[in-house]
Amino acid sequence: MSKYSVQQQQVQALLSWVKTGQIAIPEMQRPFVWTTTKVRDLLDSLYRGYPIGYLITWQSQEVGLKDGTVSGFKQILIDGQQRITAMTAALVGHEVVDKDYSRKRIKIAFNPQTEEFATLTAIIGRDPEWISDVAEFMNAGSTYSAIRSYLDRNPEADVTQVERAFGRLAGIQNAQVGIITLADNLDIETVTDIFIRINSKGVQLSSADFAMSKISSQGDFGSNLRKLIDYFCHMARHPQVYEDIARNDPSFTESGYMQRISWLRHDASDLYDPSYTNVIRVAGLRGFERGKMSSLVSLLSGRDFETRTFSEDLARSSFEQLERVLLEIVNQNNFQQFVLTIKSSGFSHARMIRSKAALDFAYALYLRMKSTGALTDGQMRSVVRRWFVMATLTGRYSGSLESQMEFDIRRIQELGAAAYLDQIEKGQLTDGFWEVELPSNFRTTSTQSPYFMTFLAAQVHRRARGFLSEHITVGQMLEERGDYHHLVPKNYLAQAGVMDRNHYNQIANFAMTETQINISIRDAAPAVYLERVRGQIASGDLVLGEITSESELESAFGENAIPESLNTTTAETYFDFLEDRRHALSIYIRDYYRSL
Repeated sequence: MSKYSVQQQQVQALLSWVKTGQIAIPEMQRPFVWTTTKVRDLLDSLYRGYPIGYLITWQSQEVGLKDGTVSGFKQILIDGQQRITAMTAALVGHEVVDKDYSRKRIKIAFNPQTEEFATLTAIIGRDPEWISDVAEFMNAGSTYSAIRSYLDRNPEADVTQVERAFGRLAGIQNAQVGIITLADNLDIETVTDIFIRINSKGVQLSSADFAMSKISSQGDFGSNLRKLIDYFCHMARHPQVYEDIARNDPSFTESGYMQRISWLRHDASDLYDPSYTNVIRVAGLRGFERGKMSSLVSLLSGRDFETRTFSEDLARSSFEQLERVLLEIVNQNNFQQFVLTIKSSGFSHARMIRSKAALDFAYALYLRMKSTGALTDGQMRSVVRRWFVMATLTGRYSGSLESQMEFDIRRIQELGAAAYLDQIEKGQLTDGFWEVELPSNFRTTSTQSPYFMTFLAAQVHRRARGFLSEHITVGQMLEERGDYHHLVPKNYLAQAGVMDRNHYNQIANFAMTETQINISIRDAAPAVYLERVRGQIASGDLVLGEITSESELESAFGENAIPESLNTTTAETYFDFLEDRRHALSIYIRDYYRSL
C-alpha cells in the first residue's frame, strides 16, 4: 500500500476546506508567529506563480466523540500551518491570534500599477494608488466593479496595466499548491522521516506536535482539550494572560475547562513550568502507561496494538481517558503539592532543574501513587523525592528517554513504585557509584552540571550556611544570586603556574559564599585566609565573615563538604585537594539522598 499520495489543488479549494473543517489546522487558535512581511511575500509568490512549497497532511479516521457526534474524516495539516493561516488571513479576511491571545486582522495592500504588495499602513491607506485590503477585493462580488472604482480614483492610470494586474490578483485563487497526503496507517516515526526528507529546512517535528494535531482534530471536544494543554502551559509561564484568554476565547471559557486552570493567574512559582511536550508526556505515562508519545497518538487514533486494526471504541475511550488524566494534571492541589514535594528535596529554583524529563516522570509517578492510595502521604513523597534525585544523578532520562520511561512505568505497574525504586538503588546506587562514579562526574567546570546542582539542593535541604557565613544560608544566596567562591583562589593558582582555567575552575573548587566574604579573601592562599579566620576567633574582631568559634568553623567545613586538607592546600597540592573534595561532595550527596 502506498504511503502517500501527491496532488495539486487550487488555493480556493484549500481555503474552502479550511472553512468547512475538512482540513484540521490545530494551530489556528495559537499565536500566529509569521510577520506581516512574510504574509506579504507569500501573496507575492502566489501572484507571480512561484511555488510556495508542499503542504503535508495526514489522514484522520472518523472518531465518535464524547457528545455523541462524529469528528468526521479530516486531513490533519502537519506542515504548512503558517502558510495556510497566512492565506486565510490575507485572502479570506480571517482574524489571527496574536501573542496576547487577542484577535486581529492582517491587511495586505496591493498596488495594481506597480504590482507591489505591502503591509497596510496609515500612509498607504490614504494613497489612492493602493487597494487597502486584498481580502476585500478577493471577497467582492464583482472584479469589474473593483476595477472601475480604482480607475475612478486614479484617472491617469494605464487601464490595460490595471486590468491585467487585477486579473492576476484574482487569479491567485486558481494558483496550484502541492499537497502530500500521508496514509492514515503510517506510524509517527515514518511520518517524521518522510517530513524531514521532504522539508528542505530539515525541521524536526516532535511526537508532541503530532499529538497536539491529533487531539485538536477531533471537533470541539478535541479542540478544547488541546486548548486546555496549551493555555495551561502558557499561563504557567505568564499568569497575566488569563484575562486575555478569558476575554478572547469565550467558547473555551464557557466549556468549563477554563475554571480548572484559572488558579494559575495567582501562581508565582516557576519551578515546573511545563511545555505541551511535558504535559503530553505526563499524560501518556499517567493515563496510558506509555512513554512513547507515538504510542499515545496511535491509541488516540484507535490503533489496537494486539490486532493491529482500527477500533472506533478504542479511539473514543482513549480520548475520554485523556480528558480525565489532563484534568488530574492541571488540578491545582495535585500540581502544587507535587511542586512542594520537589522543593522539599532542596531543588528550590527552576535554574537548578537540569532534567525536565525527570520532573515529568516524577509528576506522573506522583499522580499514579496518589490515585492508588497504596502508600501514606509521607511514603509517597519520599519515593517521589528519591526518584527525582536518582534520575537526575544517573541521567536516567537522557538519550532514549521515551523507551526508558515506558520500561520504568511498566515495572512500577508490576512491582509497585517503592519496591522498584529499591531495586534500582541496590543495582545502581551502590558503594561503587558513591565512591568512584559520582566523584568522577565532578571532574567538570560546569556549575550547571546536574551533580553540582544536586549538591546545592543537598545544602538547601540541610539548610547549610554559605562558606564562612554564620547566618546566611545557601538557599538564601541562591534566592539572591550569591557567589561561587574559589576555595583555592584562581589568581593565586594562576600566579603559581596553574594557568589552565579547566583546572582552577573545577566545580570541586567552588563553594557558595557571600559576596563580601569572597571579596575579602581575594587572592589569598587557603592557609592565609583561614589563619585570618582563626585570628578573629581568638580576638573576637570580625575581619572575614562572622565566625567566632572553632565549632562554627568546623561546621562551615562540614556544611560545605570541604575536606580538612584545605587548611594546608597549596598550588603544589591543589590536585590532591580536588580529589579529596570530589569524594567529600559525593559522600555529602549520598547522605542527603538517604535522608530523603
